[in-house]
Amino acid sequence: MSMRIGFGYDSHRLVEGRPFMLGGMLIPHHKGGLGHSDADALLHAITDAILGAAALGDIGTHFPDTDPVWKDADSKLLLKHVVGLVRQKGWTVGNVDCTAVLEQPKLRPHVDAMRTTIAALLGTGVEAVSVKAKTNEKMGFTGREEGVCAYAAVLLERA
Repeated sequence: MSMRIGFGYDSHRLVEGRPFMLGGMLIPHHKGGLGHSDADALLHAITDAILGAAALGDIGTHFPDTDPVWKDADSKLLLKHVVGLVRQKGWTVGNVDCTAVLEQPKLRPHVDAMRTTIAALLGTGVEAVSVKAKTNEKMGFTGREEGVCAYAAVLLERA
């Protein structure tokens, strides 16, 4: 069996008047991510990790923010598209470990639903998806509640 590991990162400014999408879920909050798409930082980090593991570039290469086709795009569709690309290359997702960093809202009530959603998008079992939430102890842009960032590590496998 052949394996590859990929790492992804994403961040988005949080602003009033936008829905807060994270991990494929609409999370109740008074601010949402500012971005060309729906600004789901967690799904973007996972998407970038998969692309990196397969050496297929990055999310901006495949879905440029200069292309109006991707304006307000659902990040679940972007991730599903990338999963399809790596499958065409003979890879499957073995597991994903991801972390969202933000002060508010608290994500613990949403983590299980995020894991289920992400597993379905990846075509894996929920046991292969880890979602963690951390604060930044009030430091930096996430600590000041100006934005959200996310990290992801992905293992791709080829039989």
